[in-house]
Amino acid sequence: MVRVNSLRIEDMKIGVIGAGKVGISTSFIMLKNGLDVVALSDRDRYALDNAATYLKEAKSIILTDDNVEVVKESDVIVIATQDRIIKDIVRELDIEIDRLYGKYIVHTSGAHSSRILEPLDSKGALLGVMHPLQTFPDIESAIAVLPDTYIFIQGDERCLEILKYIAERIGKRVVEIKGEHMVLYHLSAVLVCNLFCALMYAGEDLMREIGIGLEPYIPIIRATLKNIEQKGPLKSLTGPIVRGDMDTIISHLEAIEDKGMIKDVYKTLSRVAVEMVRLRRDINEETLIKIGEILKRG
Repeated sequence: MVRVNSLRIEDMKIGVIGAGKVGISTSFIMLKNGLDVVALSDRDRYALDNAATYLKEAKSIILTDDNVEVVKESDVIVIATQDRIIKDIVRELDIEIDRLYGKYIVHTSGAHSSRILEPLDSKGALLGVMHPLQTFPDIESAIAVLPDTYIFIQGDERCLEILKYIAERIGKRVVEIKGEHMVLYHLSAVLVCNLFCALMYAGEDLMREIGIGLEPYIPIIRATLKNIEQKGPLKSLTGPIVRGDMDTIISHLEAIEDKGMIKDVYKTLSRVAVEMVRLRRDINEETLIKIGEILKRG
């Protein structure tokens, strides 16, 4: 039996501010796995109605448009709003509530450390971050993938124990991260997830010109991701740069001569690929220098 602030950790009441994709899906998983989610707030009535359809089994949960009510009813408060709204929530709680002693207040953003919550520190709150490293296009898919998701936590040393307990009941594995590393952590996620979608869109743009959709490319995308999962990106790289095929690179650049944005992406990522091949020592340095010159000229 673990106790935090004289309460058994198992008995702590959890409240969630924000009835969006993250707020609803994490509430659903927490309830499913035995955590006591007692309140969920949002200023949008439609969002609360939507939450009610997913959390209907939790008959005693409070669905409210009052964030302060959530704080008063809960021991742990999870701010699961969009990143740009977190400061507004913090400001509201700072103004409306005099004492937060014994309260754990965390947010779910991967872009910010717990420092964004610091105004609440002076009122006695213990602060932290609990970020699911996952993409949530909709609530159903979020609920489906959360159990296989890594949950990153950061914050006050006294807050980490409770965060670890909760995160273990949401995702696959819990990872502690330092506050000063949050920006690079989030940036790396943007590169491998969000901008990966942008890269697929750029490729799809070229496909449309020749009357081909994305579907035939799905198997090669899946195979590449499987290789990356098994071997890492460095050993999974294939293509003309790995082969030192300068003629193909030149023909690619000529084909996208009038496509400035796609050309910029191609050249930039090809330079990254050159450095990867240099590390792998697949081809000689002279060839790599020539490829670099082609990319510079093109």
